[in-house]
Amino acid sequence: MVDDDAAVRDVTQLVLEKSGDISVKPAQSSREALTLLDKDTFDAIVLDYDLPEINGIELLKIIRGKGDVTPVIIFTGVGREHAAIAALNNGANFFLKKGEETDMPFVELQQMIRHAVDQRFMGKARGLSRKIVTDLVAFSLDPEFAIDPDGKVMAWNSPLEQLTGVSAHMLLEKGNHTYAEPFFGRVQKMLVDMVFTPDEEIRKCRYMIISREKNGPVVAVTRAKKTDGTEWTLWMKAMPVFDSHGDFVAAVCIVRDVTTTFKDVSLEEAEPSELLSHSDAAGSEHVPATAGLIDRLLGKATAQYKEGVQLYAKKRDYRGAIAAFDRALEIDEKLPYVWNDRGVCYRTLGDYDEALRCFLRAVELAPGNSEVLYDMGETLEQLGVMQMNNRYLDAAVETFKMVVNNLPNSMESWNHIGICLKELGKPEESKFYFDRARDIKLWKKDTPIPRKRNDYL
Repeated sequence: MVDDDAAVRDVTQLVLEKSGDISVKPAQSSREALTLLDKDTFDAIVLDYDLPEINGIELLKIIRGKGDVTPVIIFTGVGREHAAIAALNNGANFFLKKGEETDMPFVELQQMIRHAVDQRFMGKARGLSRKIVTDLVAFSLDPEFAIDPDGKVMAWNSPLEQLTGVSAHMLLEKGNHTYAEPFFGRVQKMLVDMVFTPDEEIRKCRYMIISREKNGPVVAVTRAKKTDGTEWTLWMKAMPVFDSHGDFVAAVCIVRDVTTTFKDVSLEEAEPSELLSHSDAAGSEHVPATAGLIDRLLGKATAQYKEGVQLYAKKRDYRGAIAAFDRALEIDEKLPYVWNDRGVCYRTLGDYDEALRCFLRAVELAPGNSEVLYDMGETLEQLGVMQMNNRYLDAAVETFKMVVNNLPNSMESWNHIGICLKELGKPEESKFYFDRARDIKLWKKDTPIPRKRNDYL
């Protein structure tokens, strides 16, 4: 057993050895474990996920890379379903969720050890089993389901039942894309069916590709219509799962409702390959200082900004608007509202890196401006949701808090803080902010975010 927590090692060893037929050799690090494995053989290996220097997944890769087929059980904490998938994809036989604080699942651990050893000695070690996939999905805190290689539903967890209103028993063992109906109101292919499909084919199915890893998960956003006709925006992360022999055994899909977060994003326009290149960004051409001064005096920067606003706000021509904003910034690069609206256009087109750069520049020029702070907060929130990255969500919370300091009755800002805290796993804390947003709406005291572009619309 490899765990850097001495208390966990000692208690687990004591409990397991009490059974009389299990002997535990403890190790406090991956390096110590490798030394022990070089000297001796074991019937099973129990690895903590969070190990210093070399974590449990990396240690598992080293073990399997040496041709060692000893059964491996990975410990993983609450919310670590992706670590569990990585463990299983790299040859783990089981994963086990650690209990809260000192409540360790000793009974389950004993059963897994015995089962793994029995399989090995009976010659039944066949890699990943159906039971492991269903346990993996059930363990997830996200709405999640899995299909087998034949496209039949293997697992449909409780959070997904709550999201869709469809119980697991209605879909288990069902195929022919019937699992798409709760999301799209009809039978069709979903992202989970396209884990091996090229990006361009996925885009043809009206998905905005956010990220893609080779032979790994694909993250995308799409708009859909429920069976009752209500539209919503769905964030999905689909990933293939392989057994220890490299055979494809399942596809797992996480689905989240991000309608509020992506309410202003045009998914149809989101083709990153068609975006303006960074070489075309503002400031790429040098304008003589005298000419720039004359243009500023003549208000040409404002005229270009006005043109850009008209293009994207009325005609939805985001690329044309960016070109107009670039011309404005070539005349005067210190216009925060131009940088801000340029960022809005890039965000709508799906280029979040360039959008965030624009918003940061706008905040640098106008650190107390509620509009630029709000738009940057929305972008950080979207990045946090898409990438499941708490760092972005924490930054979004702090940014929206600056907005409510300026505008205490900004209902949307209070609501966004609640959404971010909920995504961070803080439902009790988020309730305060949701209640505040609700009260502002009931009092009819909402203060909308002031928009510079409204002056020109």
